[in-house]
Order: sequence, then structure tokens, then C-alpha cells
Amino acid sequence: MSGDGKENVQVAKYYLQGIFHGFLNVTFKNKKFIPFLAAGVSYQLYKLDDTSSWIHDGILSPSFLFKSMVSSVGLGLSLLALVNYETLYYNFKALPRDLKGISRFARVLREIRWAGRNNFTVAKYLDRNAEKFPDKVCFYYEDEKWTFRQVREFSNRIGNHFSSLGFKKGDTVALFMENRPEYVCIWLGLNKIGVTAALINYNLRLQSLLHCIETVKAKAVIFGFELTAAMQDITETENILSTLPLFCSGHGNNNALPKGVRDFDKEVGTASHETPVEMNDMKLHDSLYYIYTSGTTGMPKAAVIKQYRFMMAANGIHFMNNVKKDDIVYDSLPLYHMTGGMIGVGQAVLFGSSLVIRKKFSASQFWKDCIKYNVTVAQYLGETCRYLLATPPSPEDTAHKVRLMSGNGLRHEIWAEFAKRFNIPEIGEVYGSTEGNTNLANVDSKTGAVGFVPRFVYSVLPTALIKVDEYTGEPIRDLETGLCIRCKPNEPGELMAKIVPRHPIRDFQGYTDDQSTSKKIVRDVFAKGDSAFRSGDILVMDNLCYFYFKDRTGDTYRWKGENVSTTEVESIICTFTSYKDSIVYGVKVPNTEGRAGMVAIVDPTESVDLEILAAGISRSLPAYARPIFLRILDEVDITGTYKLKKVRLQNEGYDVTKIKDKVYFSHSGKFQILDEALMKQINSGEIRL
Repeated sequence: MSGDGKENVQVAKYYLQGIFHGFLNVTFKNKKFIPFLAAGVSYQLYKLDDTSSWIHDGILSPSFLFKSMVSSVGLGLSLLALVNYETLYYNFKALPRDLKGISRFARVLREIRWAGRNNFTVAKYLDRNAEKFPDKVCFYYEDEKWTFRQVREFSNRIGNHFSSLGFKKGDTVALFMENRPEYVCIWLGLNKIGVTAALINYNLRLQSLLHCIETVKAKAVIFGFELTAAMQDITETENILSTLPLFCSGHGNNNALPKGVRDFDKEVGTASHETPVEMNDMKLHDSLYYIYTSGTTGMPKAAVIKQYRFMMAANGIHFMNNVKKDDIVYDSLPLYHMTGGMIGVGQAVLFGSSLVIRKKFSASQFWKDCIKYNVTVAQYLGETCRYLLATPPSPEDTAHKVRLMSGNGLRHEIWAEFAKRFNIPEIGEVYGSTEGNTNLANVDSKTGAVGFVPRFVYSVLPTALIKVDEYTGEPIRDLETGLCIRCKPNEPGELMAKIVPRHPIRDFQGYTDDQSTSKKIVRDVFAKGDSAFRSGDILVMDNLCYFYFKDRTGDTYRWKGENVSTTEVESIICTFTSYKDSIVYGVKVPNTEGRAGMVAIVDPTESVDLEILAAGISRSLPAYARPIFLRILDEVDITGTYKLKKVRLQNEGYDVTKIKDKVYFSHSGKFQILDEALMKQINSGEIRL
């Protein structure tokens, strides 16, 4: 049997097992139906291997046809006896979607399995594409065109040069640069010799930036000339950077390099463009790079991205959203993030699609770019869709060739309006996290859904919504079994997935520090002794097993397309308030995605200098992490009810009609008192956040 056939059989068996498991659950809750079940299921289970052969070989023997007919009668009796009308209705209504999803997912598994058998790393995919179509455009950037041959040769030069400098497998190099083709070539080239790049958010400054370099034990830093000032801010004091080689890229001929910084472009330009010999030693389970996520211990956490993790993310979108190798993909999202840097880049590197890289997202240029480059697939975040809708209508809204928008965070309220105004036939909403081991995909453009699971297999899947305490965030457990409790349809819960070590989908690699890793793992979830990854996201599932995002839990919130760590912001703010107690949390603002940052500071004497605080926040935090609202408290309970207090503050938000404390609004870099009139301007959208 071929690999493709085995994969199809595996998926089919898994699907059938889910059906039988569901029947058993229903039956033993309704014991009067057990005799009917015995008659029906005995035929359904009869000679399952024959069914497998039929699925693979298409052999319709008379014996098998007879058994299939009898089994079908048994199946029908079981359905009539066991399933009420409502359940039967939902099962059949979801069936076309389920079959489409299963078929596409089988292709994902098949590709991952092929890569595993052939030890095909990400860099090998790129080289294969460069051999198949060397002159095809891999990256468009402004007026530049980078062919697959150019990308391969430039990445080879990078690998060979750093190899000559003594860098080897297991080393880490920090990469701090804005979007451009060189960015991808750098981490690809480094990985060809086994060096892991740490992709640092280019918005970070001072302590957060230095922490990201130190936490991965970087042996060098490569930064873009546009970020020279940020690098100089952290090299002025004595720290690890004084001992590291620093490379600057993109300074041009008219700009002088900072003292002690090496010319990356000049050095790499003289290296060999032949494939580094070290590339043959790379394995599928080796590290590709680090991506940073918001920390719950005060600073960003470095998540390890293995080769197969990158492939899984890119493959998932490619097949589940039906992206083609002839598509031209538009990527205006940060390349240090999963969506832009893994999913977007992966379409070019793995599958040979052409990728348009934009330095930064621009609502006014979005559709102009799509027209200019003949884009057929565009990536989005929920915030970008709202910004696009906020632009004045123009002929360019529908003059493009975009057939698919792929991304995450598109709100239910604007979904239909967005698709209609910009004439988008398909919206491929997906759900996943950088380091997580569970992903969902919307394969039929269901409005508002982040994805689905087949109804027949939900009860046996090692992924589920788990009931959690609203205030503590801890899983609620069954008193008899001690296991976590799965949510029923329309019950909100935290998405969790069983961890299976070294599995390309179910593994959780964790972070560079064990403490952060352990906080994302919960034990005894589906069975005694198991472990599962905590997503930190609250979702809800409807009767058709569509999933909808509801909220985030814990110590992070999402704003401007970024995850914000409340503890990181708190630790920085306290340095400008004489270390007064402070609580940072996200609050909902009408007609915006995510939550805006708000800080409550205990300052009964009002001694905090708001000008110093505002200036310190602007200097130390990226724009998306800066609190927009400030509340002055007389006191705060920091005992065991701290989380309860935080939930109450979050629910009260910035509504000055209900809050007696002073509330301030950050505008143009200064805090001004928030009154009812100003609040109405914010809520109506007259003042844009």
C-alpha cells in the first residue's frame, strides 16, 4: 500500500471510530436502545479491514458489497434508534464541511510524513524550489524582485560566512530588523549551518530588547540600520552586548556605521554562494528559530520553533485554505510573528508561491499593492481589516484579483461587510498560537468562526474546550474522576490540547526557561497521567462544532495585533511611580478588536508625576503595550483576592459614569483627565485609538 493510501485509511478509520464512540455514548445514556445498538454495530464492525481495502484499492467484490449493504441497514437502524432528530440534523448538515476538512487535513499529514521520511528541512525545500524554477520571483519588495536562485545564493553566502567565523550548530544569533527579503534570507542562511536565529520584535526597546538578546544566549546580533538608535540605547551601558559581535545590514553607502559595528552586507557579499556542507546534517526535529511571545513572568518568552513546526503551520494554511503554488501572496505583517513569518513566508519557501513583502502595513496602500503585484491571496489580522474598512471607498476596493484573505482575528460584526465591500470570495480564518500544539481552520468561510472539528470525532479528539473558573482561571474538575470537564455546545471554555512528545502536531516545545514552560502545562486533563497545553484563550463551540473566539485569560491581552504581557508592563511602570502598587489589564472599547491597555495605580496622595510617567512609558514600551487609560486608586487588595480585584477592575473598564476614582486618557503622549464627553468621543470612534 502506498503512503497516500495508508494516510487515507488512517483518517477514515479515525473517523469511523469517532462515529462508533459517539453511538456508544448515546446508547449507554439511553439503555433501552442497547439491543438496537448490538444489532447495528455488530455489522458495522464486521471486517473493518475489508472496508480499509475498499477505501484504498477500490475493489468492489460481491462479498464486500453484501456486507456493506447489511452494515448499512444496521447503521440506519442504529441511527434511528440512537440519535434524536436534532443530533441527526446537525450531523448531516456538518457532513459536507467535515468531509472537505478531513480530505484537506489528510494532505497536510501526507506532506509532513513525506518530509519526515526524506528528512526534508525548510532550507531543503527552498533549494528544491530554486532548482525547479530558479528564475521565478520568490519575493517582491517595493521595486525589487528576488528570484528563488537569488534567495538561495544569498542565504548560502550568509551560512558560509558565519561558518567561517566559527559559528556552529546549536549557536544562536539575534535578528533585529524590519521587514525585507534579507530578513528571511538571514535566518535561512544561518539555519543552513545549524545556527538558530532569534526573531526579535522590532518595536522593543531598552530592558525588553536586552532581555530578548540575553535569554537565548545569543552569540551575535544582526540588526537593520533603521534600528541603530534602539541598539545604541542598550550598548551605552555595560552588559552582554559589550562582548558580542554586532552586524549592521542596510546602511547603504552614504551612512556611517556605528563604532564597533561590523558591515554585514560587505562581509557576506564576498562569501561563497555554494550550499554549505553543514546543511546535510540538519534534521526535521532541529530548531529553526525562536519567536518571542508575551511573558507572564515580566518579559517576552522565547518559543522554540522546530523545523516540523514551521512546516505544519505553512502546510496547514496551504492545504486547509487551498492556497496554490501559482498564487501571489501579500504579506504586510511582521516577519517576527507566526502569521507573517511562518505562514506567509512558508508559502514561498515550501511551495514556490511568490510572496509580496511590505515593510509595514498601510491601509491606504493595501489594495494598490494588491493591484500592482497581481495578488491573489492576502494575509490579515483583525485590526488590519478594520483599518481597511475605515478608509474612504474607492474604485481600488474591487479592482484587485484577491480571491482569498487568510489570517486571524476578523470580528463577526464586520466579517460580512468586509467580504462584500472588497469582493472577497473566501475568508480563511484560522486559529493557532506560536508555541501551541493545536490549530483550527475555517474551510468554508463560516462567518465569525475561527475553525471547526468534525462532529463525529469531537468526543475522542485530544483537543477540547475545558471549563475553567472565571476568577482563578484554573480548570474545573470532575469530583469523581479528578479529570477536567469538557464544555458542551455553547458553553465557553479554555482550549486545551494533549501533549504528545516529538509528534509534529501535538508536541509542545516550550520556552527557553522551564518556569514559563510549566505554567502552560496542565496535568490529568483527558486521562490520568496525561498533560495538555493551555492556550489561555476562551472559545465557544456551537452545535455544528464551529469554534468562535471569546476572550483571553490570565496575564496577557491582545491589542493592535500583538499580545501584551501585563506583568511586563507592570514591571516597567513601577520604575516611574516610585514602585507603587499597580495593576495592568485590558479593557474593551466599542468597535475595536482586542482590549486597550489600562493601568490602575495605588496613589492615595496623588504623588505620581504623570508627565514623568507618560514620558517613561513612551520611551520604554512599544506603542501597542502602552496603557491608554490610567486609574488612580486609594488602595488595592493584593492578598488572595488579587485576581478577583483585577476582574472587577477589568469589568468596570474606563466608564467614568460608574467609577468614582480619577481616570485619565493618554493622548499625544500625555495623560489628560477623562470625563463623560471625552469618553463618548472614544466610544463613538470620533477619537481613534
